[in-house]
Amino acid sequence: MTTASELRDVALREFASAGYLGTSIQAIADRAGVSKASVLYHFSSKEALLDAALSPAMEQLAAILPRTAQLAGSPEERTGFLVEFVDLLLEHRLAAQVFITQSGALGDVPVVARAQELIRHIADARPDQTLDDQVRFAVALGGAAYLLAQAGSYLPDSADDARLRESLIRILGELLAPVPVP
Repeated sequence: MTTASELRDVALREFASAGYLGTSIQAIADRAGVSKASVLYHFSSKEALLDAALSPAMEQLAAILPRTAQLAGSPEERTGFLVEFVDLLLEHRLAAQVFITQSGALGDVPVVARAQELIRHIADARPDQTLDDQVRFAVALGGAAYLLAQAGSYLPDSADDARLRESLIRILGELLAPVPVP
């Protein structure tokens, strides 16, 4: 018996590999080894499946939102936020991949619009940002999410998650450190 949780995981893998728009309920059912009716028993639509697939990552992201001001704080505070953010990305790398690579085409889908709003809250939590600060922030956090989602394409096989985690935290800290204005 395939559970809703298993179907959600299969759907997330399909959305990450073939894209949300390129994935059908039938493809998810086939991959899960169940009938289309079985998928629709658990989820009323493909959009409901996307919502279920992305919501755990979004809930975790929403939980760290109150601490985003730490990005503008001391190096220790910034590192504390980055540890949580990188751990979230590692745990939810497929959801991050779907969001990073497909959010432009899916902005009218409610779960994607909610995710975009969460990202805006993180960006807005940094006071007195210059355009350079905004670009640095977007490149750093978006790049980290993309790298993790596409790790097999960009990183050597020897890059285990523990080493990758430490590297990301260090490099994001460097990228997001305040830059003295000349």
